[in-house]
Amino acid sequence: MRPPARPEVSVQLCPGGPVLVRGADVVRDAGGAEHEVTGPVVAVCACGMSGRAPWCDGTHKVVAAKGAG
Repeated sequence: MRPPARPEVSVQLCPGGPVLVRGADVVRDAGGAEHEVTGPVVAVCACGMSGRAPWCDGTHKVVAAKGAG
């Protein structure tokens, strides 16, 4: 008997923002630690400055604003 089909995982880079991950059960960070995904879509930090890594906390907006000044 075949195991049930897993949903397709998609990844979308938001310019200047996070990476949106849809359909994943787990996100593995750069150190190899696994983080359970509890919703259908999660925003993963792409700037490296989040206080909630690996999840995006909006810090990229502050980083971009400081760089523009």
